[in-house]
Amino acid sequence: MSLRLINLNPDLSRLRDEGYEVRITSNYLLVENVPYVTSERVVSRGTLVSELTLSGDKTARPNTHVAYFTGSIPCNKDGSQITAILHTTNAQRLTGELTVNCSFSNKPTEGYADYHHKMSRYVEMISAPAKSIDVDASAQTFRVRETTEDESVFVYPDTNSSRASISAATEQVAGLKIGIVGLGGTGSYLLDFIAKTPVAEIHVFDGDIMQTHNAFRAPGAPSIDELNQEQTKVEYLKGIYSKMHRGIHVHPAYMDEQNIAELAGLDFVFLSMDKGRIKKDITNFLEERDIAFIDVGIGVELVDNRLMGTVRTTISTKDARDHISKHIGFADDNVEDLYSSNIQIAELNALNATMAVIRWKKHYSFYHDSKSELNSSYTIGFNTLESE
Repeated sequence: MSLRLINLNPDLSRLRDEGYEVRITSNYLLVENVPYVTSERVVSRGTLVSELTLSGDKTARPNTHVAYFTGSIPCNKDGSQITAILHTTNAQRLTGELTVNCSFSNKPTEGYADYHHKMSRYVEMISAPAKSIDVDASAQTFRVRETTEDESVFVYPDTNSSRASISAATEQVAGLKIGIVGLGGTGSYLLDFIAKTPVAEIHVFDGDIMQTHNAFRAPGAPSIDELNQEQTKVEYLKGIYSKMHRGIHVHPAYMDEQNIAELAGLDFVFLSMDKGRIKKDITNFLEERDIAFIDVGIGVELVDNRLMGTVRTTISTKDARDHISKHIGFADDNVEDLYSSNIQIAELNALNATMAVIRWKKHYSFYHDSKSELNSSYTIGFNTLESE
């Protein structure tokens, strides 16, 4: 509830995005780790507390200018109490776990416009003496708070979206169940990008072991010890991205007729795999269940010691299926198929994943889409991007 309310209200999210340690408990708004000076002229830290007036799940204008404090009575640099704003000095239990030791009263002529105005102003008055002793004393700690599973799929809040005011757009993909078949170079970048979105579940399918060559075409940098552990790619990558995103489910096996049914129930699937025959079975399976998917491919050749080729992204939705056989190769050993070569370069893998995720986000209206392209091809040598 705390994180949800903060995300929903610009005044609360602004406090958090500016680095204040914001928390909501019962009907109170807390800003923790506020520096102040004690009577011993020592910089300490306490928590600023305000009642929280809500209209449903939206904050209203603060109905009182009074605020509370959990530390000892804040003082000036010389150790004298800040009497200008001091209201009461008696301890008061606000909730079972929240006891305050004093209260403040400072009312602007027009009152406080919102909770950002109120809390930041009180922090400024309380912390000013502390800053005169220690210039680095600040309530804007930018400390990361771990969320609970009930609050978010993210282990910590997505302040990037809220700082840019794009949370509403980001929520377009919230709750989706995503599959990534193949965690090679492109697949691992797909996981990297999708783990930064609020999808509910990410299912990753790959039976391969994380080996040295994988390290040179995937995001991040595994250590020698990690490579020597011979972890499956799915387990290794889950270990990285579960630090950020909950709901990552590993399927440590290659996709075949025996486990293809594990794709049922997903909302969208990314195919980043080389094998053509099983890919045909997968696309048929997804089409029969009206599951949209994107297939990615990199076709690179070495000519005169220089690389040339194409990066392709093809989407298939319930309203557009007939085009995929034109762009996706379904033969395992088709020497005529440019995409059957296995030259993998990190920046091309990242580009392929980027193109795929942008197209996926267009599909869910995160990005504006005026063309609704079904296939995109980037040609390296000519630096051209063609869409159909």
